[in-house]
Amino acid sequence: MKCTEIRELLPDLAAGVTVAGPEINDHLRSCADCGETLAEFRQTMALLDEWTAPEPSPYFDTRLKARLREEAARQPVGWFAWFRRPALAISLGLALIVGTTLVLQHDAVRRNPNQLATLTPGTAVGDLQALDKNHDLLQDSDPDSAASLLDDLQVQQDVNANP
Repeated sequence: MKCTEIRELLPDLAAGVTVAGPEINDHLRSCADCGETLAEFRQTMALLDEWTAPEPSPYFDTRLKARLREEAARQPVGWFAWFRRPALAISLGLALIVGTTLVLQHDAVRRNPNQLATLTPGTAVGDLQALDKNHDLLQDSDPDSAASLLDDLQVQQDVNANP
């Protein structure tokens, strides 16, 4: 066995948790460093077994409960304390929703720039787009037929307006 493998097992060997096999015993006898480290671990464990924790003072529980009451009654101070106020929490939630909606709409328009071009007639942008298309149509036609085209468009708009 290697020293690194033995060093991983030393705390368990010193506590008596792991039973040492023949390979481990042979390595501990042949390697002075590992044997010395195991002896030091065993001395430390023996000292810890002899040590007793001191008894707390008789008024420890009373003072601890009083301190806990003081801490509970104290107003929270810090950057997270404002989060407990309902008005700020609601406004933060609303700002988060509005911001997310704006970002999503911006991304959708950026991915599909033609989305704005498919607006319905009757809106300001839709009417301007219809006028632009009509202007292009009239530019390409001769002046005599322009009057008849305008009359046809007027009739078509009247039919659409009064179904």
